[in-house]
Amino acid sequence: MLHIVLVEPEIPQNCGNIARTCAATGCVLHLIRPLGFDISERAVRRAGLDYWHLVDVRDYANLEEFFQKNEVRQMWCLSTKAPRCYTEAAFADGCYLFFGKETQGLPEPFLKAHWDDCLRLPMRAEARSLNLSNSVAITVYEALRQLSFPGLQDFGKMRGMNPGDLEESE
Repeated sequence: MLHIVLVEPEIPQNCGNIARTCAATGCVLHLIRPLGFDISERAVRRAGLDYWHLVDVRDYANLEEFFQKNEVRQMWCLSTKAPRCYTEAAFADGCYLFFGKETQGLPEPFLKAHWDDCLRLPMRAEARSLNLSNSVAITVYEALRQLSFPGLQDFGKMRGMNPGDLEESE
């Protein structure tokens, strides 16, 4: 299992997309306040997030509370400022992936304190950054690939069809 930590996320659509990635992969979603949106049951229902019940969402007042409540053995901090590529990391089961808010990323003191654990996604120099939900998905699937996609279905399935039906219909 992987842990996705969003530090002060601002855009509800990004959080919704990340929650969907967590629902599909079994990752735990940790939200560090302040949030730029409402995650109450009413707000989630109104937003039509029909997969929200599949996500283990944990909410914290700040990073201090997060670290008090979680034993973090391995962490990776994703940042455009990071010294090495995400493909250089050896992701362990149970690792925590930290992502900062859309407008500023992770706080610089936090990055400096965890500099050896900082990773970046390669991109053109002219681009400011990738979308937060895309960055999470890319990193999660690289970590899961390294872990051989534990607990995830490794085949496609068409509704109402068995795998052998496809060969017969061709």
